[in-house]
Amino acid sequence: MDLGDIHPAENSFKIMLYKARYHANRCMQNSFKYAKEQWDKSHKLPDFKVEDLVLVSTPSFNNIEGPKKLKASFEGPFMRRALHGPNAVQIELTDELMNRHPAFSLSLIKPYSSSDKDFFPLRNKTPHEIPPLEEGEEKKIVKVLKEKRTRNKKER
Repeated sequence: MDLGDIHPAENSFKIMLYKARYHANRCMQNSFKYAKEQWDKSHKLPDFKVEDLVLVSTPSFNNIEGPKKLKASFEGPFMRRALHGPNAVQIELTDELMNRHPAFSLSLIKPYSSSDKDFFPLRNKTPHEIPPLEEGEEKKIVKVLKEKRTRNKKER
């Protein structure tokens, strides 16, 4: 026995359900397409090659000595040894980072740009100019600090 024989509104309900499902599917496809376009617009795959020099992000490293505030954000330069797919690289580590696993995500590395004369022969360093002092101008000391307060303690 067919349900259309039992309830006369079943056929119109099927059509309504089909249209709702079609509309929801179309909205999801448009949403996926828009999200992919936005992602592709702001993210590009880095063009690293093997043997390029890179810097490694260090905030997650626990084996670097010294206060956390004074640690450099990036350590390096290190040479890339291999690519592991589009999202991971293998790096040749040195010094205190030797105990780490050498594979890193691309989000943790950035390209190294050196200011070496060998890498950039046309770059000229301009010396910093010291502004000239006018002769005859006397320097006057405005205030001498005899004591210094540090967290409610006097130091002399």
